[in-house]
Amino acid sequence: MKHVWMLLIVMLVSASGLLAQPESVRTALSQNVGTSMASPAATASPAQFAKLKAEIAEAQSSGDNAWMLVCSALVLMMTGPGLALFYGGLVRKKNVLSTMMQGFSLMAIITVLWAVIGFSLCFGPGTSFIGGLSHLFLRGVGSAPDPTYAGTIPFETFMVFQLMFAIITPALICGAFAERMKFSAMVVFMVLWSLVVYAPMAHMVWGKGGLLNAALGGAIPTLDFAGGTVVHITSGVSALVCALYLGKRVGYPKEPMPPHSVVLSFIGACLLWVGWFGFNAGSALTAGGLATSAFVATQFGAAAAAIGWGAAEWLRNGKPSVLGGISGAVAGLVAITPASGFVGPMSALAIGLIAGIVCYFMVAKVKARIGYDDSLDAFGVHGVGGTVGALLTGVFATSAINPIFKNSQGAALPVGLIDGHPGQLGNQLIGVLISWTLAIVGTLIILKIVDVLVGLRVTEEHEVQGLDLSQHGEEGYAFES
Repeated sequence: MKHVWMLLIVMLVSASGLLAQPESVRTALSQNVGTSMASPAATASPAQFAKLKAEIAEAQSSGDNAWMLVCSALVLMMTGPGLALFYGGLVRKKNVLSTMMQGFSLMAIITVLWAVIGFSLCFGPGTSFIGGLSHLFLRGVGSAPDPTYAGTIPFETFMVFQLMFAIITPALICGAFAERMKFSAMVVFMVLWSLVVYAPMAHMVWGKGGLLNAALGGAIPTLDFAGGTVVHITSGVSALVCALYLGKRVGYPKEPMPPHSVVLSFIGACLLWVGWFGFNAGSALTAGGLATSAFVATQFGAAAAAIGWGAAEWLRNGKPSVLGGISGAVAGLVAITPASGFVGPMSALAIGLIAGIVCYFMVAKVKARIGYDDSLDAFGVHGVGGTVGALLTGVFATSAINPIFKNSQGAALPVGLIDGHPGQLGNQLIGVLISWTLAIVGTLIILKIVDVLVGLRVTEEHEVQGLDLSQHGEEGYAFES
C-alpha cells in the first residue's frame, strides 16, 4: 500500500511539472507527439512517397510472378505425369508407353512451336480471328509487363503460363485415337492442329482484338476464364472427329478392352485435380482475391461432379466404380474451367453436379448407342463437359465475383443470366458453336492432309502387336494381347 501511495505522488508531481511549463513548450510537445503518430504518407516528401509506392508495386509484382510461375509448373504437371498416368492406365498393357510418349513428346514439340510462332499467332496483334507475327521467335517478349494481358507480371511469365495450356490441349486429343495412330502421324497432326485450330481459338477468346474476347471488348463477348472453349471443346470435338475418321480398334466392341491399371489412372486423376488449381486459379494472373475465388470454385465443381457421376452410376449399375469416380471429377474440372473466375461456390456445386450426370450418360449411353470408338472418352468428358460448362457460365456468372463489364462511370454491369444479363447465354452459345465448327472443319482438313502425307493408322499387324513395340521398339510390360 505504501508503494502505491508513493507512485501516485510521483505521477502527480510529474503532471504538475508538465502543466507548469510555458504554453510554447506544451504546444511544441503536442505537435511532436502528433507528428510521430501521423501516417508515413502524410509526412513523407514527394520523393519518399514515390519510392514507397514503387516498393509496394515491386512487392506485388514479385508475389504475382512467383504465383504464376508455380501455376505454370502445376499446369505442366497435368500433362506429365498427370495425363500420362491417367491415359496410360486406361489402355492395354501393350500400348502404355506409346500412350505416355504421345503426351510427353508434345511437351517438347509444342514448346518449340510456341517459341517460333505459336505465341505470336495467339497473342500478337492481328485480326479478330488470328494474331499476327509481331512476336515471332518471341520478339518483344521480355521481363517488362504487357498491361494488355497482365500488368503485374513479366510478359515472359504470361507467355510461359499460356504455353502450358497450348501443350495440354492437343495432348487431350490423344485419348480418342489411342492404340491405333502412327506416332509420325500424331506428330504432324498435332503441329498442324495447334496452328490451325488452337491458335485462332485462343486469339479469338483471349487475344487482343479477338472476336470473342470479353475482357477486351470483343464483338461477341464470350466468358471463358480458363479454357472451356479454347481448351476443352476444341480438343474434345476434335477427338470425336479423329475417332470417327480412324475407325474402331481391331476387335472393338466385341473383344473386352478393360483398363490395364485403374491404379495408375487413379494417381493420374489426382494429379490432374491438384494441377487444375494452377490451370484455373492461375488464370486470374494475380495472387489476389479472384485467384482464391477460382480456386474454391474449382474444388467445389470437381467434388460435385464426382458425386454426380458416381450417384448416376450407382443407381444404374448397383455400385459406384473407382473409374467412374475419377472420371466424374475430371468432368467437373472441365466444366468449371470456363466459369471458375465468374461464379461463387454454390453455383460451382450446381455446375459440377450437372456436368457429372450429363457426362456419365454421354459415356455410358450415347457413346454405346452411336457406336464410335473414342478409346479414352476424350469427347464424352472434355467435349461434352466443356460445352456444358461454357453454357452454364452464361447462366451462373455474376459481377459480384468478377465485374468484367463496366459502364462509363466504372460501375459493374450484369454478367450472366442470374445476374440479370440474359444475352450472355446467347454469347456463350455463339462461342460454343464457333469452337465446334472450327474444331470439326479444321480437324477434318488436317486428318486428310496427314493421311495423304504419312498415313494415319498403323497396320493391323502392328496394332495387334501393340504400339509400344511397333512404334517405339520397347515394352513397358510383358507382351499381352
